[in-house]
Amino acid sequence: MQNRVSNHLALNLSLLPLVFSLAWPTMLEQLMGTAVQYVDTVMVGSLGTAAIAAVGSTTTVNWLLSSTVSAFGVGFLAFVSQALGAKDTLRAREAAAQSVLAVLATGLLFTALPLGLSRLVPVWMQVDPEIRTLAAQYFFILYLPMLPRCATIIFGTVLRAAGDTKTPMRIGVGVNLVNVVLNFLLIYEPRSVSLLGLRLPIWGAGWGVLGAAAASAVSVLLGGTAITLALLRHPLISPRGLPLRPDWKVLRPCLRIALPNMLQRFGTSFGYVAFAAMINSLGGLSTAAHTVANTVESAFYIPGYGMQTAAATLTGNAIGANDRKALKDTAGVILALEIALMLLSGGLLFAFAPQMAGLFSRDAQVIALSSIVLRMVACSEPFYGVSIVIEGMLQGAGKTFAPFLFNISGMWGVRILGTFLCTQLLGMGLVSAWGCMIGHNMLLFLLYVIYYRRGRWNPLDAAPVNRSVMN
Repeated sequence: MQNRVSNHLALNLSLLPLVFSLAWPTMLEQLMGTAVQYVDTVMVGSLGTAAIAAVGSTTTVNWLLSSTVSAFGVGFLAFVSQALGAKDTLRAREAAAQSVLAVLATGLLFTALPLGLSRLVPVWMQVDPEIRTLAAQYFFILYLPMLPRCATIIFGTVLRAAGDTKTPMRIGVGVNLVNVVLNFLLIYEPRSVSLLGLRLPIWGAGWGVLGAAAASAVSVLLGGTAITLALLRHPLISPRGLPLRPDWKVLRPCLRIALPNMLQRFGTSFGYVAFAAMINSLGGLSTAAHTVANTVESAFYIPGYGMQTAAATLTGNAIGANDRKALKDTAGVILALEIALMLLSGGLLFAFAPQMAGLFSRDAQVIALSSIVLRMVACSEPFYGVSIVIEGMLQGAGKTFAPFLFNISGMWGVRILGTFLCTQLLGMGLVSAWGCMIGHNMLLFLLYVIYYRRGRWNPLDAAPVNRSVMN
């Protein structure tokens, strides 16, 4: 009996290099993206609280659009990972070819919508009238390159599904570095710096908030171009030579997975919009503190999303290979690692909340309010991390309907309804809104754990035959 337990533990530990090989590039990519978001916020924050509010006031709309596009990538993720698990590279290449059509369709649609509505978005978001024009201009510039943004999201997901997490990571790092350099040049006025006793002139466009938007737009354009070339040159799943016309044998199962995920992301992201609009209505202090806290918090979810990528890819591979044992062992290792990592990140967030908030604002009131809500949410980090990983496993299995139900019910039944009651009817502030957000996260934890434990999501346990999304 002891030998059997030892062998099982050894097998689990042997999976660690594979899990980390898939997770660490995504973590580094997320870390770099978050670092650049930090730098953006610091640079814009130096222009004043109004500048932070102008940028942060439409952030949730950005999430709405980007997450809706990401949903299409989830359908291709399940298909490609399962096809490669079954050693069917042709089917994986066919899915990559269909992803090109998805990029074109979503890119054109989501370019027209944001640009056409850019003046109305700040009004809908209840942005302070004094900064609405600036917020609208920022939003317009940011979404000019929506086609390459869609390519970055969808093609990046396809590459990760093929086990190539390093290419999106390298491109992401390069894009973020370009963004930082352009921020430095476009945001500030011409100035000089002292180096080794010499005064060196530094050119600057002096565009302020609009310079930050332009820097992001240019870097997204470069990133979308680079990741498109990377997919075309990929030795395993390149779509070159395949016809670029709809193939419903591939699209139908991909869309069957993507549609619930798209509705989930659209519904939850629209919930973020409603949530932010209610916070914006509380005034500039709450808007700035919420923006700072959101920026800080994003770094501490990085371990969760890195492990989610590994969970989705390895789950799809195991199902494609019809390997029950690999699926069970992988799930155990990833969940254990996730809990450990999120406990660590949550502890760090709680301990250093004031210092982290102080990086992005010099306003003592903003720092104090941000620190309170950050320490509140730090306590829920490990629970939310479990939800992220289980959702990744469900994505790899092609099961997206249950996550849709869980997320929509949590977002609208707990976060939005609770925030409306607290802030709009009872006159409470930002702390109550973040309390409702934490309640939403805890509900997701309970729902995902119960669903996972019941095992109905697992097609390998449901029947003795393979029920992958390719069938």
